[in-house]
Amino acid sequence: MTTTITLNNGVTMPQLGFGVFQVSTEDTEAAVSEALRVGYRSIDTAAAYGNEEPVGRALAASGVARDELFVTTKLWNTDQGYDEALRAFDTSIGKLGLDRVDLYLIHWPAAVRDRYVDSWRALGKLLGDGRVRAIGVSNFQKPHLERVIEETGMVPAVNQIELHPRLQQRELRAFHAERGIATEAWSPLAQGGELLRNEVLTAIADKHGRTPAQVVLRWHLQLGNVVIPKSVTPSRIAENFAVFDFALDEEDLDRIAGLDTGERTGPHPDEFN
Repeated sequence: MTTTITLNNGVTMPQLGFGVFQVSTEDTEAAVSEALRVGYRSIDTAAAYGNEEPVGRALAASGVARDELFVTTKLWNTDQGYDEALRAFDTSIGKLGLDRVDLYLIHWPAAVRDRYVDSWRALGKLLGDGRVRAIGVSNFQKPHLERVIEETGMVPAVNQIELHPRLQQRELRAFHAERGIATEAWSPLAQGGELLRNEVLTAIADKHGRTPAQVVLRWHLQLGNVVIPKSVTPSRIAENFAVFDFALDEEDLDRIAGLDTGERTGPHPDEFN
């Protein structure tokens, strides 16, 4: 069973969820079904991923009660604006086969378009109408967050950002903590591969009898991050969920803190539109 965090509007959210970024439509239904079978109850998708429909099919077929599920989707850049965002939300919940989602995020600030404040007001309407339980943003930098708070008076519940041992985002996490915004990590394993062969992580993994991926996910949880690993491999889906029965010590955390290089695997939010 996963731990939960309480968002700034009182809604509880599982701290470990299952992401479907870059999971093909062909693989999504089986992967989400397996994740739900293993015990995940939070599923993170987005309009831009093109896989909301197979996510919805997996949720419907799972037999898991709706009130036990936490479903996140996101507004894409080309649908930003007040009316556009409301229409895009209707499309997303239609594809998911749901009457509400638990968390709706603006996917990127897309600052050149300069419509994210209008979009944020639309999300506020969805929240007020009870069609979403919480609203937030993704890939927002401190100036974007300050602007939406200042212009609307609504503080995002969540900011989902690229975050892993190579990009630890300390300043942004500190700002989130000040404002009561939960930090959610995408690409939590830095797209695997090289990071998981790092000698610091492999040594910590050996010490605890765990895999490097489990060590990184445990690190996120102990920092207080929400984290959404993805995989289509059943053994890996289960492995990524098995992180609640061990803990990293201070020495482990200090060693991981030393891995920060500021290196991104995805685009910079100021440049992606």
